[in-house]
Amino acid sequence: MKHAASRQALATLRGRVDGVTGRFSTAQGMTGLAQELYDVVDLLITQPRLRRMLADPTTPAEGRADLAGGLFDDKIGASAVQLLRAAVAQRWSSPWDLLDALETTADDVLFGAAEQDGLLDEVEDELFRFERVLSTESRLTTALDDASAVAERRVKLVRDVVGDKVGPITLMLLEHAVASRRKHSVTLAIDDLLELAAARRNRSMARVVSAVELTGQQVSRLAAALSDMYGREINIRAAIDPGVRGGLVIRVGDEVIDGSIAARLASARAALAN
Repeated sequence: MKHAASRQALATLRGRVDGVTGRFSTAQGMTGLAQELYDVVDLLITQPRLRRMLADPTTPAEGRADLAGGLFDDKIGASAVQLLRAAVAQRWSSPWDLLDALETTADDVLFGAAEQDGLLDEVEDELFRFERVLSTESRLTTALDDASAVAERRVKLVRDVVGDKVGPITLMLLEHAVASRRKHSVTLAIDDLLELAAARRNRSMARVVSAVELTGQQVSRLAAALSDMYGREINIRAAIDPGVRGGLVIRVGDEVIDGSIAARLASARAALAN
């Protein structure tokens, strides 16, 4: 979200999530809540007038919340209604920011379900491995980003690719990432999911690619160095790519630190060409 008002609204909304999900005794109830929020987003995408009304800054916040409650009280569960009312009561820079926030909230609820079952690390690893598959399979990425293909086809493709290699929460996150009409790039969508998962633990995510597997000691030293550099705890997700030849490629958010031998060779070739 580009506008400060929407970013603040999203931060406020995310602060409400744990208070709502804390009443669930099982992860199953939380996954149901997430699906209801996804369904609301899908509906609002097809209803532009309603979408604008729910985000209209000229209408008092209480009025927008009451409108949402009146429309959805008998269609979704009480917890979903509570989060929806909290969302529309915030001030958004555009109706689309409201929808993006609802999707992010649903994603966060799913990560909360994973955390409750002690599976958050596993879900993160599964998402990261799928992202690495996309980085090496351009045809798969193109197919999943194809907006002209019906959502069901993209979802089936994800299921065919991952099979039983991921758990149900990861599969739900991936299915929505490729089915959503608000996501224009599956790779960027997974990036957002990984950042959201890391944020649940108040940590940032560093994606590290090396030619050979890093030892546990190397990962620990790198995490400590990056934490000192950024002034916050950094969570390492490591992947292997022989193409880097040596050294490391590190990405934290939008910042890339390319210390690979491949990058140095490319730079040297460019210098010689000039």
